[in-house]
Amino acid sequence: MPTAYWCLLVAALLPILSAFPAKLNKDFNNALPRDPDYWKEGFRARAQAAQANGFEAFPFFAVSVFVGLSQGGSADMVDRLAVLFVLLRLIYIFCYWTDRSTPRSVAWSAATLTCVGIFTSSLWS
Repeated sequence: MPTAYWCLLVAALLPILSAFPAKLNKDFNNALPRDPDYWKEGFRARAQAAQANGFEAFPFFAVSVFVGLSQGGSADMVDRLAVLFVLLRLIYIFCYWTDRSTPRSVAWSAATLTCVGIFTSSLWS
């Protein structure tokens, strides 16, 4: 199985893991996990925003992997770009957690361009 498919699994789990540290706080009420007051500010708000963006980024990545592999893109190149996407998303999450907006935007842009590269890999491989 191509590594890119394993990256799909990791990328699907990353949004959930993005918000997990914020849920470790003793103030977190699992009976009301979406309470807007809990997620209103600080680290919690950033963790939730990272989670939301992860859910937004995943469909483009998933479609890109399937298109890249099914349309004749080099499996090796798609695998490498998929791993790069996951690494960039990890950087993105860390930047969100630590309130570093400029590097976060760079990581987001690079991850999006990685998806474009995967999607169009059959054109240049």
